[in-house]
Amino acid sequence: MSRRGPTAVASPATAAPPAVAATASDAGTAAVAASAPAGAPAPLAPRGKDAAPALVAPDPWDSLRRYTPARIALGRAGDSLPTAALLELGVAQALARDAVNEASQQQALLGQLQALGLEAIGVHGAARDRPEYLRRPDRGRRLDAASRARLQAHREQAAPGAYDIVIVLADGLSPAAALHHGLPLLQRLLARLAPLRVGPVIVADMARVALGDEIGALLQADMVAIGIGERPGLTAPESLGVYLTRAPRIGRRDSERNCLSNIRPEGLDYAAAAQRLMGLIEGARRLGRTGVALKDESGSVAAGLGSATRADAEDRLDAEVAVDGLQPPAQVIPSPTRRVGEG
Repeated sequence: MSRRGPTAVASPATAAPPAVAATASDAGTAAVAASAPAGAPAPLAPRGKDAAPALVAPDPWDSLRRYTPARIALGRAGDSLPTAALLELGVAQALARDAVNEASQQQALLGQLQALGLEAIGVHGAARDRPEYLRRPDRGRRLDAASRARLQAHREQAAPGAYDIVIVLADGLSPAAALHHGLPLLQRLLARLAPLRVGPVIVADMARVALGDEIGALLQADMVAIGIGERPGLTAPESLGVYLTRAPRIGRRDSERNCLSNIRPEGLDYAAAAQRLMGLIEGARRLGRTGVALKDESGSVAAGLGSATRADAEDRLDAEVAVDGLQPPAQVIPSPTRRVGEG
């Protein structure tokens, strides 16, 4: 009959340390429990006025966060933000910086366009590299010599007045925006542009908005629409903007353009952006100009909300804040019939 060895017993020196108390109230409870005799029931955690305050104070507007990606109702930890919110803000800032400094996506975008059978031409702004592009916005508004010669050669082979519109996809301050959103928007737009004479798609690197003016002038296009990566925000590092200019030429002012902004699935979706841009193109052809004289009358600004209408969104928002005992904000979503601030 075999004999078992002695059973190992953990000494106080080798026993696992107790878990660290998460709050002041937990620490007090642990101290009371340690001083209680063996077998006594565990004491209850203090409640009411004797309870320690929560580390993070919730915000009464927290339920409204589902309606916006904006950083509202983050709560409070003492006099500062909660750690989680602070870390999320740091990540958003890092993503925005990375978006601005991202390497060129021109070759990838050219490959996507050519795979669809679309004629595409790559051009380059006058800035030599990304740091110079960021320091010298003026050099992003003009083509370099090689790109200018390339477009001139293409123009000489085309018939006079060959293009009603030329579309430019440009890196801007977020190269990834043109790569991710440019092609889906272009596919929806080209179907609507079928009656017009559309020039080759120009893919511009190191570009600012005004580079479209020189491109359109060299190709003698009636209009130019440049889709360009917008300045990254803390909720949208990859947002696309489109600028439409009638009779493009070097020196056009910003007041002579029309702009659609925040084009991305979470903002103005591709179908709604294509519809609104087509409305501006048709309006520019009737009016003979773009800019402040041309108004966007393509429909509801809530077109990007999907199947939900503006009234539905307003009703849900008002109902939500009413349940929480808050006063609904006055006209959160702009309406074409009721302007912000009106009754």
